[in-house]
Amino acid sequence: MRGLAILAASLAFTGCAMPGGSPITLPDGSAALRWGDGEYGLVLVHDAGRAAADWAPQAQTFATNGMTVVAVEPAEAAAVLVAMHQLRDEAGLERVALLGAGAGAEVALAAARAEPELVDQLIVISATGPSSDLGVFPKLFVASEDAAAAADAERMAEEAPGDWNAVYLAPGDASGQALLADGDDGADTMEAIVMRLEERR
Repeated sequence: MRGLAILAASLAFTGCAMPGGSPITLPDGSAALRWGDGEYGLVLVHDAGRAAADWAPQAQTFATNGMTVVAVEPAEAAAVLVAMHQLRDEAGLERVALLGAGAGAEVALAAARAEPELVDQLIVISATGPSSDLGVFPKLFVASEDAAAAADAERMAEEAPGDWNAVYLAPGDASGQALLADGDDGADTMEAIVMRLEERR
């Protein structure tokens, strides 16, 4: 039994080799999943009606590309900030990005507003709301071109401070995390997100 406990603790710390992610407990007691052990951090915030585990296909891709990925279970700004602090302070990563989809995009925006110094870059999918109060860190606003969020993405990119803001509009009308699972269009969107993340590493 002791050997199994040590193995479980090791997997939870390193986040390795588990397709569904390694369960971890953040310092505030909230649950999360972790993938990879790369030098660049990424915190994921899920959409409404979803869970951290729903990020598994995308998280594995990010981890394969040299990132340490944490998907928070409570889609709350406090949990996001704790996860970002843990990656920076305890895992020793110098830079941590933030990605939120749908309702999770609103949470990611709130976390980025609360502690902009933590955010290396921000990517939001199907986000709405103001962006002029964000930090100067780079931002990518993602939406489907036939969804209402497309206009919001373009407006938010124009209004956001900083010189490295961009928009990616995917074909179709999918929104939130569903956009990433939308066949070839979802694959293209993932490729665009990975490329954007790698530009900053």
